[in-house]
Amino acid sequence: MGSLKKDTFICLDVESTGLSIESDEIIELAVVKFTYDEIIASFESLVYPGKIIPQESIDVHHITNEMVADKPTIDKILPEAFELIGKHVVVGHNIGFDLGMLVQAAKKRGIPCPINLERSIDTLRMARLYAGSPTNSLEMLREHFNIPEEGAHRAMNDVIVNIKVFKYLAMDFKTTQEIIERLKQPILLKTFPLGKHRGTPFREVPIDYLNWAANQDFDQDLLHSIMEEKKRRKRRKSFSDSSNPFADL
Repeated sequence: MGSLKKDTFICLDVESTGLSIESDEIIELAVVKFTYDEIIASFESLVYPGKIIPQESIDVHHITNEMVADKPTIDKILPEAFELIGKHVVVGHNIGFDLGMLVQAAKKRGIPCPINLERSIDTLRMARLYAGSPTNSLEMLREHFNIPEEGAHRAMNDVIVNIKVFKYLAMDFKTTQEIIERLKQPILLKTFPLGKHRGTPFREVPIDYLNWAANQDFDQDLLHSIMEEKKRRKRRKSFSDSSNPFADL
């Protein structure tokens, strides 16, 4: 990996029957090989998942059971997709989920998988680092950077938008390795990103909720931010007690 603007990347997106990497199946895959200057190659396919797509998933991506009924199964398309992906750095929004789905699909079917999770760039986390958009959804980032809409929430449309968002978010970096190294470190969030306190500054989230959240299986950035806020409050309380002449009475 050299200069960011000279490297070749992969951007990919999967749509699935649900959000469980272990039990859900891929129903659409889009992969694009690109550089800063051009799209080099692309691959996309709907996929027959071998199970019913739940209505709540259809409501999100608008891929129906009828649309995938005559499509190839995942074992038929993974080899071609993996050949395109190769050993390039993979970019995507919340890319851990997409890569997890691909790795799991390959594992279930005994298909060799070239994906190196250490060589991926999550634009969701880059957006947290950038911290200039009200929220970090791909759609909100598209609006924030005035990127033209590509159409419905489908895999290839999301990939095209994601590539453009990535280029904006990468503007302060000179090399791909610089981005990868920075994303190995946790990112301090300004507001709580989910649940009933979504959008609330960490300083205003009740301590009971922080204590509960600290024991959940959240991502590294959220857990880091929770622990830092708890430490801040502990330091503030210690300072308040030490400066209070009546604290020991």
